[in-house]
Amino acid sequence: MSGAVARRYAEALFQLGTEKGSIDQLTEELRVIREVFVDNDQLNTFLKHPRMTSVHKKQLIEEVFHNVHRDIVNTLKLLVERERTEITPSIIDHFFQMVNDAKGITEAKVYSVRELTDLEKDALSKSFAKKINKQTIKINNIIDPSLIGGLKIRVGNTVYDGSVSGKLKRIERNIIAASK
Repeated sequence: MSGAVARRYAEALFQLGTEKGSIDQLTEELRVIREVFVDNDQLNTFLKHPRMTSVHKKQLIEEVFHNVHRDIVNTLKLLVERERTEITPSIIDHFFQMVNDAKGITEAKVYSVRELTDLEKDALSKSFAKKINKQTIKINNIIDPSLIGGLKIRVGNTVYDGSVSGKLKRIERNIIAASK
């Protein structure tokens, strides 16, 4: 249920940003706000505290985020009013997904045995983006020595496994299936 609610808030922010031409500004500011809500337990505790009035909570939001785009501040204050501040990171994640979809960008986790160079990431992004019909792929490189060699790429729920360990597992499955 909260996923659908978070998506609706994200859609509203996305529409406002699109109408006002402020998507890039919203995106940058929401990155910081997401970190604040994820990393700051004191803020979350204060916003959840039953003895603190909605007015005090909104004042805190106004003071802490006074340099932030008004649409974001107003959304946060609305979340305070409706006692839904805990879904803020989820709202922001949905917003980022909408921005990426609109720009033809997707995010991928690339598992490798060593850190990929910027040149390798760029080449991989360009070649793989064409295969999945996207403009760009943002690569998050994750080191996984268990791969032995090669790469494993995860885009959404789809995994492209070109690792040595993945190939060995496929060979093993084929041998077991053939021996039955």
